[in-house]
Amino acid sequence: MIVGVPKESFPKERRVALVPLVVPILAKSGIEVILEQGAGIEAGYPDAAYTEKGAKIVPSRGAVFAQADIVTQVLCYGANDRTGKADIPLLRPNQLLIGFLRPLGSKDILQEIAGTGASAFAVELMPRTTRAQSMDALSSMATVSGYKAVIIAADILPRFYPMLTTAAGTITPARVLIIGVGVAGLQAIATAKRLGAVVSAYDVRPAVKEQVQSLGGRFVELPIEAKDAQDARGYATAQDETFYARQRELLGRVVGESDVVITAAVVPGKKSPVLVTTPMVHGMQPGSVIVDLAAERGGNCELTRMDEVTSVNGVMLVGRINLASTVPYHASQMYARNLTAFLQLIVKKGQLDLNMQDDIIRETLLTRDGQIVNLRVREFFQMPAPVAQA
Repeated sequence: MIVGVPKESFPKERRVALVPLVVPILAKSGIEVILEQGAGIEAGYPDAAYTEKGAKIVPSRGAVFAQADIVTQVLCYGANDRTGKADIPLLRPNQLLIGFLRPLGSKDILQEIAGTGASAFAVELMPRTTRAQSMDALSSMATVSGYKAVIIAADILPRFYPMLTTAAGTITPARVLIIGVGVAGLQAIATAKRLGAVVSAYDVRPAVKEQVQSLGGRFVELPIEAKDAQDARGYATAQDETFYARQRELLGRVVGESDVVITAAVVPGKKSPVLVTTPMVHGMQPGSVIVDLAAERGGNCELTRMDEVTSVNGVMLVGRINLASTVPYHASQMYARNLTAFLQLIVKKGQLDLNMQDDIIRETLLTRDGQIVNLRVREFFQMPAPVAQA
């Protein structure tokens, strides 16, 4: 069974799907790894590091797709709407494609992928269960983003994070507010706390209060209650506009008192809720920083511009996207471990073993035999049940 790794083509994407460390591990399952020349260089993994571990380097992207039974990418077409379409002619029936595919994005793009006859697995659809935890690439990349958001804010902020007692007097610590306590938010809390900031956090889900406190943060409690705050997978659910209006009103004071605000409130498949309004930004002190991790989905801050850093009234707004790619060495390592665990599940002794009774395989399978087959995705797009194959 040959697993191929093409070079990532999305602009400024520096990650690579598999790293040299996992090549011998995959070999034990009867998997040979081939890699497009130079695919890992941007992440800090030269070709020689792969060949030393037993991988084979091929000269072109086309050669990877032509030889591989399974193609692994970070951003497949779907998640890569800039250059990903060029891979469509390279895919073939019964070939497997594994990576980020943005399954709740564009139905037309998903149908293009399905039309190739390839079986595509979307890592975003990984169930949030204990057994699937080692394969959860969304959580891995959110961890990287949460960490990097705090570092970016520290670089821009004209203050220290920690309290310092010096001969020139005492420096008071920075006040950091995290809005949205998912995986990225939790990592942001931990990182800001390690750097010495006073950290507060807010989330519509009261259940995360204990997690915030366990990391040394203060949980901001507002006198409003969300209806069905989280879904069965543990994600925050969208609320009505009345709730968000009241939430913004109550959050305004907390935001105004903060030196750094990091927003990480996303609802899968939906536009990000606006939590930080223009008046709230104007109420912050000049020199304050907002890092909006929801920028790609519209932003939690009303003034965020996707993939830009702007200044409003002296407040810096960071809308950069794809932050995981800015820490490519370890982001690639984490992602490769997620993919390796998944590959070990579907390949046994060099043979493909797609057991559709397994919830991990069933729930991540997006396209097969020319159709979008994932029931959750079909329901999201209000599609009828898939046509049974003869």
